Amino acid sequence: MTTPRSLAFIQFDIGLDLFPLIAGTLAAVGCGLLGNFLVLRRLSLMGDAISHSVLPGLVIAFLIASTRSPLVMFLGAAIAGVATVVLVELVKKLGRVEPGAAMGVVFSILFALGVLLIERAAVRHVDLDADCVLHGQLETLAWYGAPDTLAGLLQWSSFDAVPRQVITLAIMVVLAFAFVGALFKELRIAAFDPALATTQGFNATSMHYLLMIFVAAATVASFEVVGSILVIAMLVCPAATARLMTDRLPSQIAWSVVISLACGVGGYLGATAIPAVFEKDAVNAAGSMAMVAGGLLALAMIASPKHGVITRMLRRRRLAIRVATDDLLAALYRAEEAGRTGLPRDRLGALLIGQPLPLAITRATRSALVTDDRGVIRLTRSGSVAARDLVRRHRLWEHYLVDEGGFAPDHVHAPAETLEHLPTQPPGGPSRDPHGRPIP
Repeated sequence: MTTPRSLAFIQFDIGLDLFPLIAGTLAAVGCGLLGNFLVLRRLSLMGDAISHSVLPGLVIAFLIASTRSPLVMFLGAAIAGVATVVLVELVKKLGRVEPGAAMGVVFSILFALGVLLIERAAVRHVDLDADCVLHGQLETLAWYGAPDTLAGLLQWSSFDAVPRQVITLAIMVVLAFAFVGALFKELRIAAFDPALATTQGFNATSMHYLLMIFVAAATVASFEVVGSILVIAMLVCPAATARLMTDRLPSQIAWSVVISLACGVGGYLGATAIPAVFEKDAVNAAGSMAMVAGGLLALAMIASPKHGVITRMLRRRRLAIRVATDDLLAALYRAEEAGRTGLPRDRLGALLIGQPLPLAITRATRSALVTDDRGVIRLTRSGSVAARDLVRRHRLWEHYLVDEGGFAPDHVHAPAETLEHLPTQPPGGPSRDPHGRPIP
């Protein structure tokens, strides 16, 4: 039994879709891997600058050599990438402008120069397509002699049909992984602390230029696939999304590779398979990949378990309930000091204005810190111990702020209200606070 060439359940055709899908995914993975260090060093705009400013390097290399050989294109892009970094540094230092403005000026001018050179090349009737350079042409990788079965892909003749662009991208991805793996420690230190990198015996500036050369290489390897304009989405979005998922660099790199794979595969199938289901023409695959990258970033911003909006809201809500519970215990303890055993709910509501009192009472009750006797809230034995520790921290902080911080006694209650919720114990002090109240 053979598998048909057209996989109807996902509208995937081996001849039309296999090599474009592989090429787009490889471009996403290579750029996404290197983009981690651009994001960490807050040089995301530098990736944008290089992805645009390598254009004149590509065109000049083509005009000189009259070929689109990967080696010639790489040399032109590498020279343009290094020139971009040097020009950005010169504009930043000599013009005394902030880095973002320097990058914007340099890549805008170089990109405009590249467009003018492409138009000049068109006048000379040479084989350089602006649409290919700017937007990519995945559709040109169609395999018209594809086998009729998936088993046919394992034949040696199938490997001979692999397009040059796919081979170039595969080499780029292997070199990018080798670069990151071999110099991971140096790249990590240079990204977080360039001065420390220098003291460790390697030049952070050299690492910076080496990284920029690899970014330029990834750009030139990808420009025929996703175009120089859309490379920036692959350089920034997977790494930025991974940064929201974790605070550890090895995990971030792993996340960025997984996200890049999702962008490549999901973006291509979204551009071809989904429109086919509705009997519509396919859309630009590179643009679809960028949209998937942006969508995953937006999803991570909202639902990331580490730094997502929902997570931060839940964290703030839990903190507000914990603070309200602490304030509830402190209010009941102070009431006991005044000779009252318990306080009614309405009295507590007047003391804890603006706080989630019902949730605090529920939390304290479940933790066996208070009891609710027909609307009167009282401390339990364990609640008295917790409340005493809390009030002790508050009054010790008041003493510390007056004696060590130089605060006036009537200005320390509010800061101590904040400090008392910290797990850190304040320094020991006398038996009474600045207001004359006993310190438990």
